[in-house]
Amino acid sequence: MKPFNVEVNFQTGDLTPGKKIDRYLSGVKNMFFDQAAADAILQREDPLIYQVIYADVPEAKGHLGNCTTIIYPGKVGREFYFTKGHFHEERGTAEIYFCLQGKGKLLLESTDGEWAILDMYPGTASYIPPYWSHRTINVGQEKLIFYCVFPADAGHDYGTIEEIGYPKLVVEENGQIMVVDNPKRRK
Repeated sequence: MKPFNVEVNFQTGDLTPGKKIDRYLSGVKNMFFDQAAADAILQREDPLIYQVIYADVPEAKGHLGNCTTIIYPGKVGREFYFTKGHFHEERGTAEIYFCLQGKGKLLLESTDGEWAILDMYPGTASYIPPYWSHRTINVGQEKLIFYCVFPADAGHDYGTIEEIGYPKLVVEENGQIMVVDNPKRRK
């Protein structure tokens, strides 16, 4: 493999060249707390919740995967749009998120049950330690766009989060952004 550049558009989140993955509500609806609200939206439309654009890097030891993520503004019920969230399959790997645009929250939980939430806004670089799952939430009125760097062989374990959920939800209550307990959390 030879050295190469990718171009990151800070305004749109486009990564060129890159491979884009689109996540629509129909593909993540079961992860939202309010299933009735998700179903009602899906009767009218299937909105795009977020996109990930990956640079073409081998998923092999020694390489650094990198991508941009674009989360659109919106809510399902009171809950803001978010990424599915995941652990790395290789639990002992870290990741960095560098916020380019928008306003968000980064919800994290360690394998031993400790949780944290970090604010994301342009210029913040969020460090995700090994053994921590992570989900990003758009709490603003514009797209939340961030750039990620991670060990290319880390892999993604979405199944654990789909099965148990996160301990907290990020919702809007009376015009305020709130972090509340997730009553559907499974242990």
